[in-house]
Amino acid sequence: MTFQETGITVRQASLAEILELYHRLPEFDDSRSVSDLQARLATNQTSQLIACVNGIPAGFKLGYALSETEFYSWLGGVLPEFRRDGVAQALLIAQEKWAMEQGYRTLSVKTRNKFRGMLMMLLKNGYQLVELEPQGEPDEHRLRLQKPLSV
Repeated sequence: MTFQETGITVRQASLAEILELYHRLPEFDDSRSVSDLQARLATNQTSQLIACVNGIPAGFKLGYALSETEFYSWLGGVLPEFRRDGVAQALLIAQEKWAMEQGYRTLSVKTRNKFRGMLMMLLKNGYQLVELEPQGEPDEHRLRLQKPLSV
């Protein structure tokens, strides 16, 4: 999928490509490996997307099926130097399109209160807050949002 006016392209990616970007994101401080990702995704249909800006990897979105009708957008991020350039929006659109094409009826995502940009983008794109998981300080609270997909 290409977003011509922005120079953003979104394509399928390997877990190694996704992990390379993941480790460059300042928000993530754990040291996941390809085998960690494979273990989480092993029994589910997955979507592994990477966005490039003028050919340079800029962000990713990784998700998997929770059921036959619900897809979960599990892990994603955009490198700081590419934020506010439409990369996250392009990934969101591509993942929603892919999920609809696979027949999923709902897309779910979790974020934290401290990731305001992500939360605002999700709300702007029709996601609704369906659950709050308190986690210590309010910034760490986890928010689960869902969006019905038109199949």
